[in-house]
Amino acid sequence: MTERFHALDPETSVVLVIDLQERLARAMDPQAWEGVEPSVVKLVRGAGLLSVPVVATEQYPRGLGPTVGSVRALLESAPVEKTDFSCWREAGVRAVLEAAGRTQVVICGMESHVCVFQTVRDLVGAGYSPFVVSEAVLSRTAENRALGLSLMRAAGAVVTGVEVVLFDWLGGSQHPRFRDVSTLIR
Repeated sequence: MTERFHALDPETSVVLVIDLQERLARAMDPQAWEGVEPSVVKLVRGAGLLSVPVVATEQYPRGLGPTVGSVRALLESAPVEKTDFSCWREAGVRAVLEAAGRTQVVICGMESHVCVFQTVRDLVGAGYSPFVVSEAVLSRTAENRALGLSLMRAAGAVVTGVEVVLFDWLGGSQHPRFRDVSTLIR
């Protein structure tokens, strides 16, 4: 069994928030966005509670704007700018991920069939184990979101959910942050 199917471990995980930017968010279906934004916020807050590093990217921010405020407020470091669709092919993002020294990449963002998919495909090729948080990724259309998730599964990603990730990181109710995480998901 490969590492991608092992339990998520907060010591070997990093969260990658891909291009969750203001102008791009406005191009999404409003109902879909209303579900994705709080899911990303829960994921990033949970990562913070469990000391899992979070890396965010911005695709051409001069055109697509900054990371949405609700997520930007939770980041410990500024998003990494990129122009390549795949985060892995962008030297600055690759350097941050390599410096983190973690092999499990928990992914959220947009668009699922372009930047998220291409990143997943390249991460698998580089030996990482990507975990795509299904309720925290989207595209402008439901069809493209579904296509992106299908392509990511075929590429070797584990498609998962926010609660699955958070409780996997906890491992059990004896974890000192169990109550904090439980409160977060309510």
